[in-house]
Amino acid sequence: MKFTMTYPSEEENAAEGFLDPAVLASLGGLAESSGFDGIALSEHPAPSAKWRASGGHDTLDLAVALGFLSAATSRIRLQSLLYVLPFHTPYLAAKALTTIDILSGGRLIAGVGAGYLRSEFSALGVPFEDRAALLDSHLDALVKIWTTPAEPVSGPDFTAVGPMWLQPPEQRPYPPIWIGGNSAAARRRVVAHGNGWCPIIAPPSMSASIRTSTIEDVPALSRAIRALSDDLERAGRDPSSVDIQVEAPLIDADDPAAVRRGQEQIEELAAAGVTWLIVHLDPSSPQAAEQSLLAYGQNVIAPQRAGTKETPHVG
Repeated sequence: MKFTMTYPSEEENAAEGFLDPAVLASLGGLAESSGFDGIALSEHPAPSAKWRASGGHDTLDLAVALGFLSAATSRIRLQSLLYVLPFHTPYLAAKALTTIDILSGGRLIAGVGAGYLRSEFSALGVPFEDRAALLDSHLDALVKIWTTPAEPVSGPDFTAVGPMWLQPPEQRPYPPIWIGGNSAAARRRVVAHGNGWCPIIAPPSMSASIRTSTIEDVPALSRAIRALSDDLERAGRDPSSVDIQVEAPLIDADDPAAVRRGQEQIEELAAAGVTWLIVHLDPSSPQAAEQSLLAYGQNVIAPQRAGTKETPHVG
């Protein structure tokens, strides 16, 4: 199992201070040294005050923040969770994501999705009703741009009129593309272009708020992963080549009993086919986030790496 740290500014109740560049660099470096495999940030370029007040969170420009983290780290993967492709024409998306991949030495995981905030689409001048079609069009174009960068690519909302001069990404033929969303359409996109799938285990109320299908528990997730595996095999693809990332169970990493229960839940998710887990830190202060990060690395990740359920005591 691999572990991704969601940067704590992404939490709805995060304290002030997480947008301080020194804090961002420090927590990124600590995540790397503590055994985390990835750092994730989301994209909300124009969120509404209503969204922020009803459970939203602070955000940075995704590409700039991941570029900053690339300079503060050397090994850990940098995840866009998720980069909203309908917000960007494919050439702008390719330039931003390629730049992160080049500057990080090939550490980008390009998680992409359709977006869900109607007001945000309006603020950006993108038709909300077209988001699924734009995701399909822009995803197909992004793959073409990365695979054959000199050849001009066109779509319903953009046209390249002649041969192009573009830098290729560090990872060839392109960075791993992970697709967000629970729907059959999301799984179809994984089969067509994806190296990973990022579903969400959530009750119907939360799934409705982010405009996706419901996957309510691990048995439902297991069935969805089996359906994806069947689709991949029918398309001639190896299901083991596609990563599955979901949120980690909430674990008090300073409580040995809680860690043991959490490890059992992690094993259940692994048996269902999950390969990456998204970890949420204590967002009450940068210091609390640091302590929860270190405890999680020592008491959850390290035993996983060692293949043991033994939990070190944190005094």
